[in-house]
Amino acid sequence: MNAPPPAPIVAAAPKSARHGSDLTTAFKTAAVGALVMLGLSIPIIAFRTDLDMGNELILTTRWRVVAILCLIVFCVRFVLALSGAHLTRRRLASRKEAIVTKVEAPVTFGQRLLAVAGPAFLGIAIAYPLITAIINDGLDGSRYWIDLGILVLTYVMLGWGLNIVVGLAGLLDLGYVAFYAVGAYSYALLATTYGLSFWICLPIAGILAAFWGILLGFPVLRLRGDYLAIVTLAFGEIIRMVLINWVDLTNGGAGIASIPRVSFFGIPFTANDDGFAAVFGLEYSTMHRMVFLYYLILMLALVTNIVTLRLRRLPVGRAWEALREDEIACRSLGINTTNTKLTAFAMGAMFGGFAGAFFAVRQGFISPESFNFLESAIILSIVVLGGMGSQIGVAIAATVMVAGPEMLRNLGFLSVIFGSDFDPNQYRLLIFGAAMVAMMVWRPRGLVSHRDPSAVLGERKAISGSLVKEGHG
Repeated sequence: MNAPPPAPIVAAAPKSARHGSDLTTAFKTAAVGALVMLGLSIPIIAFRTDLDMGNELILTTRWRVVAILCLIVFCVRFVLALSGAHLTRRRLASRKEAIVTKVEAPVTFGQRLLAVAGPAFLGIAIAYPLITAIINDGLDGSRYWIDLGILVLTYVMLGWGLNIVVGLAGLLDLGYVAFYAVGAYSYALLATTYGLSFWICLPIAGILAAFWGILLGFPVLRLRGDYLAIVTLAFGEIIRMVLINWVDLTNGGAGIASIPRVSFFGIPFTANDDGFAAVFGLEYSTMHRMVFLYYLILMLALVTNIVTLRLRRLPVGRAWEALREDEIACRSLGINTTNTKLTAFAMGAMFGGFAGAFFAVRQGFISPESFNFLESAIILSIVVLGGMGSQIGVAIAATVMVAGPEMLRNLGFLSVIFGSDFDPNQYRLLIFGAAMVAMMVWRPRGLVSHRDPSAVLGERKAISGSLVKEGHG
């Protein structure tokens, strides 16, 4: 038998030639990215409308900002293309040299993060008012930072509430802000009309929001994916339009003002003799109420987290996860998908209602403009960026996406680069979009993709011989 001819030996390309090819490819990729950024920036960033002293509309240009953004995109794309080519060559080389060995599953980034980030996040959250007071020489100078902490924790709670619907049950909800609005208006109307306290209205707001969640769940029982998203989006807009047009009940676009403030279990935060400061022998300060609001939303957020983690380990939580993975298989297991979807919508809506009641008592004024589609998009972005189903990931994403623009506002060198009129809040949606694109490219499953399973196998135990022939598991 004749032996097969030897395979031709192909000489590897010289290292300098490979390097030059990588540079050329990276330059072309970066140039295309910069051109795309230029095309997107011209209608969005390059031109700005302002009012002059004569109240006339004038058009101003910001080509410097556009040029800086295009340069940043070019540099980032160039570095990423070069590093990507290098990593690809290393992977190919490692595959050729790989040998069969015993491989143990490495500890992932999510596992390390979960082990450290949870306790650290909780500790920082509890000590946050004290930390800000020390840095700013007292509570009076830390009002801005405590108010920012309240805002971040509000979005953390909203993200955890939506995580039940989207992350655990796999139901895409674009109208979550509707339940937020129901909770806020429930407290505002009950407090201003009947004089009920916050502690009585809080559970009522959650129950009413859960009721509306069930009403939303019934029409969408047979819908999935894009169709479900469209219906939930329409539901959120319907609620907003009802709030605008039902003037007799909601006061329309004018909103509801003079909403009663929260008290410390019946003790008001006033300067009177029966106020909080006088009762506890403290010097009166308006920051007492702000600190109490901070710890109130922290308590509500922690309750949301604890209840969610507990529900995941119950049969209803396992049914949610089964529904998320495969609805057909879920039905074949005998799980009632109707009740499973309704409970997911109801639980998520209830926590949204709690957050809405807190929002109303914190602001003292609400209007339909506070509950537009943009709020739903931000909350959903937080859930997706953090990692659907990951509690700590949602908390980190909410902190970064809400507090990030505020942190950028305090960086003085940005004004030198982009101009004195640069305001990061004007580019908030641009930051959200860039973060979403980056996460979908590098970590499609979110910042923290690792999730502990709801049902795990424990130690081996003896079981009944009537179930297994050998008598042991």
